[in-house]
Parts: sequence; structure tokens; C-alpha cells
Amino acid sequence: MTANDLLAESRNIWFPVVLRLDNTTKTLVIGGGEVAANKVSLLLATDTRVVVISPTLCGELERLLKSGRLEHIATQASREVLEAHLPGARLVYAATSDRAVNHLAAELAQKMNIPVCAVDDPDPSSFITPAIVRRGPVMVAISTSGAAPVLARRIRERIETLLPAGISRLSRFMQNARGKMAQIHPSPDTRRRVWENFLDGKGAEQALAGDETGASATLDRLASDEKGGGEVWLVGAGPGDADLLTLKALRLMQNADSVLYDHLLPPDILDRVRRDAERIFVGKQKSNHALPQPSINDELIRRAKAGERVLRLKGGDPFIFGRGGEEIEALMEAGVPFRVVPGISAANGCAASSGIPLTHRDCAQSCLFLTGHARADGTLDLPWHTIALRGQTVVIYMGLGGIASLCEQLITHGLPPTWPAAVIEKGTQPGQRVITADLTSLPRLTVEQDFRSPALIIVGEVVKHRVVSPEI
Repeated sequence: MTANDLLAESRNIWFPVVLRLDNTTKTLVIGGGEVAANKVSLLLATDTRVVVISPTLCGELERLLKSGRLEHIATQASREVLEAHLPGARLVYAATSDRAVNHLAAELAQKMNIPVCAVDDPDPSSFITPAIVRRGPVMVAISTSGAAPVLARRIRERIETLLPAGISRLSRFMQNARGKMAQIHPSPDTRRRVWENFLDGKGAEQALAGDETGASATLDRLASDEKGGGEVWLVGAGPGDADLLTLKALRLMQNADSVLYDHLLPPDILDRVRRDAERIFVGKQKSNHALPQPSINDELIRRAKAGERVLRLKGGDPFIFGRGGEEIEALMEAGVPFRVVPGISAANGCAASSGIPLTHRDCAQSCLFLTGHARADGTLDLPWHTIALRGQTVVIYMGLGGIASLCEQLITHGLPPTWPAAVIEKGTQPGQRVITADLTSLPRLTVEQDFRSPALIIVGEVVKHRVVSPEI
């Protein structure tokens, strides 16, 4: 599609059509308010000649009129005026606040066999315009068949966030390379496989970023070797809420051939992984390691060297207690290319979702992250002289099993028994629970309320500053 194309949906037999509009055609918009302005802005993405019939114009239409981008017929849309100006129109939008005027315009247009849309009123319309997301030559249309325009707009807003900003660069790069690819691989099936490898690998990332030289080199390599090279993606999936996934994480999740994941990932996030990707559980839980870390490293290397795009999906951020550093060292040593995508850490996500600031100028000028894994005998070997300090926040990962010993040691090494502390279970997720207490009572309360992992412990006066938004 080009900028001269406009997507519409036929009201008669309910199918999408592409209307070609250019500077030789006239599109008539009846109405001068904000609704009409929205339709005019859609039309101005094409080269059509836009004519507006309305006694007055809103501010946006006045601006467009002064810039010479539309014509204005400053009068009421009476039957006589409509009959005079409808002939020669390729398309008509009836967008006034007067339902009777819109119906009259639709009736006259249909008698002249001119496609007409009465905005937010599908009954007299011969077509409706879907909500449209446009990125250069890429155009996505969302329709509820006229039943719920506001819902269509909300879905469009969601899609707007999912489409990368550089997708127009990617589509133009592919358009320019089509001729060369057809010469190299006359077989359509072969070309399709090469393009899939290009889109699913780093070639698409290069084109999205505007690196045409790199994208061309990647495409040339794939054209000569259809399998392409394997790669490992270390991706942070955030603290549990699927809406907190980054756009880059979601894109790679949809492109992976296989995924190695752990027990911290809820089903809602795993459901967003490409459906035909092979899933391998490698989770680590207390006294139950599904796959030891060296075996995980070996599996990543083996699959990448076999040509797979391997997703190593981790809860939170891969470089915060996620052993991502160990994995990239192994990949580097084996000569396997990799990418790292940061995620919202459990500390950031859980604290924010429970209303606890990690820093506060009145009481916490620093924040310390540590892991609370206990030894086999239940003791904690931690640098207590740097932990049991005022003026900072301490966030303990994986500390629920040793919370009694943890709180006892913090008191022993200088913090008062009444020092504020909190536990957050299933942070950011629908089942999130929060206990705010002090070091003395927190262990007992977690037992009484049957708190379980995954849970995060926050120690510090910031807990006193917890604020929870009132129900709306």
C-alpha cells in the first residue's frame, strides 16, 4: 500500500476494501467540528482533494485551511448545496452533530452511487472506516463492524505501542530488496524461508534501526545460507505482570525457536511466547534444580550452534540474581552470539506496585539488593555490618525461607526491633499480598498468613511511607 490508499469496510457484504485516493479525486467531508477534523486528518495521509462543507470550522480545520490543505464551502449542508457538490466526489463523510443532516447526505450520496460514511451511525452508511495504525507503507486496520468504535480505538492504541517505530524503514528495506531476492532465489518458497529468517533474526533489528548496510549484509548471508546462524537472547520478563514486558522482550518472545524458562514465570507471560516454539523448563527452586547451571549453559550453546534462535527467559532482570553474567561468559567462550534485554527488576516492580518507595530523601539515600539464600543448616552468611544500617533500604530476594534468622540478625547487628519491614508476595500480579510490620513481628505474620514464594522482603523506614491509591 502507498500513502494514497485508505482502508474501508463495506457495509453491504462486510469485507475490507482498499480505496485508492489521489489528487485527481475529491473527497467531501460534511461538518466542521472535531469529528470532521479527525476524518480530514485521516484523508490528508492520502493525496485526495478534501472539500469541507460547514458554516464554521473548528481550530484544527481552520489551521489546515490556512495551510492550503483543504477547501472550505462556508454554508449549511442543505439539500440544494449537497446536490450541487456531491457530483464528482469519490468518497463522502457525513460528520455533523445533526443526525438528520447526516442521513440526508447519506441518502443523496447513495442515490449517486458514491460511497458514504455517516460517522458513528452505521445504518445509513455504505462503508465504515476502521481505526487505523499507519507506519509509512505499513497499515493495520481494526474494526468492530461499527458496533463499538471506542473499543476499536482502544485496540488501536494498544497496537500503536506494539509496532516498533522503525517498522516503516523495515518495510521499505524489504521492498527495495525484493527484486534482488527474486533473482537470487526464483522459487517463492525459498524466498519465503529466507525472509522469515531475516525477520526473525538480527537483520530485522538492523533495518528497524536504520542500519541498511548491516541489514543488506545479513540478508546476503541468509540468501546464501538459508539456515542462518543461531543466537541466544537473554531476556528479562519483569516481576510477573505481563503488561510490564518491554516491547523488545515481546518481539523476541514471538521470534524464538526455543525457550528455556524458570519457575518464576506465570502462564500469562509464557502464553506470549511464539506458540510453536519448543519450551524447556530449567527452573530452580529450593532443593529442586530442574537443570544445573552448567547444563543450562551447555544447552544454550548446543541449540544456538544448531541454528536455533534460543530465548533464555528470566523473571525480573537477567543481571540481577538471574545468573545472566555466568551465561554470557559461557556463550562468549563458545563463540555464540547473544543479546541481552533488560527487564523491570523484582525490586522495582514489587515495590512500586505495593506503594513502597525504594528511596526517600527523608530516610533512605541508598538501596541495597541482596539474596537471602540460607545455608543447609539454616544460617545466613551475609555482611551484616553493611546491611544493618539506617539511612538505606534493603531489598532481600529469595529470603522468605530464612526470614526469622534474617530479622534476628538485623536486630543483633544494630537495627531496633521496631524497625519497619515488609513482605510482598506475587508482586505486580493479581494475587499480590503485602504485609507491613516490624522486624520483631514480620516472621510470625508471614507464617500466620501463609506467605509463600515468590516473595520479596523490604527493610527500612521507606515502608512507613507506603501509600496505596484509593479505590476509584
